[in-house]
Amino acid sequence: MIRLFPSRPIAVFLLAMAGSVAPLPAVFGQGERGSQEALARLAARPTPKLPDGHPDFNGTWDHWGGIEFVRPQTLADGSVCIIGCPPAAGGRRPSAPPASPPAPPPAASFPKYKPEFLAKVKDLEARQVQLDTALRCQPAGVPRIGPPNKIVQNAREVVFLYDDINGSFFRIIPTDGRPRRKDLPTSYLGDAVGRFEGDTLVVETVNFNDDTWLADNGAFHTRNLRVIERFHRIGDTIDYRAEAHDPAVLAEPWAKAPQAMWITDQELEESARCEDRSMPHMVDGSHHDNPR
Repeated sequence: MIRLFPSRPIAVFLLAMAGSVAPLPAVFGQGERGSQEALARLAARPTPKLPDGHPDFNGTWDHWGGIEFVRPQTLADGSVCIIGCPPAAGGRRPSAPPASPPAPPPAASFPKYKPEFLAKVKDLEARQVQLDTALRCQPAGVPRIGPPNKIVQNAREVVFLYDDINGSFFRIIPTDGRPRRKDLPTSYLGDAVGRFEGDTLVVETVNFNDDTWLADNGAFHTRNLRVIERFHRIGDTIDYRAEAHDPAVLAEPWAKAPQAMWITDQELEESARCEDRSMPHMVDGSHHDNPR
């Protein structure tokens, strides 16, 4: 159970580490946004195509991003429970929908590191609150940031827009076969190029800095990281998958759990400002796994 005490303020973004690891539809009731029932209905629609024959990825895409998984509950001692709360009076959590008991989200997978790097991972995990740049208002990196919230597509490129807990970010991804630029410095979100394999958009990204993690709990990477993302549109849904390759430290490529995206008519708004003002209030370095 994760709790906050009002007298010990900790920024919300410390409780919602960036980067979705799995879809959460099973946590919510039938008929709700993002439920399996709703996804099946959206997937049954015709898949739109552009004049060039490629699937049309244009649109705003929902995927339970941000901190929507947080459903606070005030406990008897005055603390605010965030995750793993005990049942409220009557056996129900006050914010739970009137449906069958929710299933827990799938356990997050974790990259498999070479033996000589396990001690480093353990040390970073122990000091995550102090060292994780995603807790310092920095971009979460790829693939930790997860799928985009909006896609703008034309015959030359796709643009990914993110409404992330740390702010608004973008990626411009050529899809017309032009070579990678040679003048770009390393960056949090890297340098991406895209291609189509049938009806699947494949995005390959390199040229990362080494300031981000692949996931929570000390999952570091080197500047040689290469990430391959796949977007497959099915009706008004997208099946999103991402795989990280970093043979210098990983024993094998690491695949994130597949994630569902679905079309929405809710347009993006400017992200709230991320301010790192919590460290003076930290009591200890405890943290939790990302439940998304």
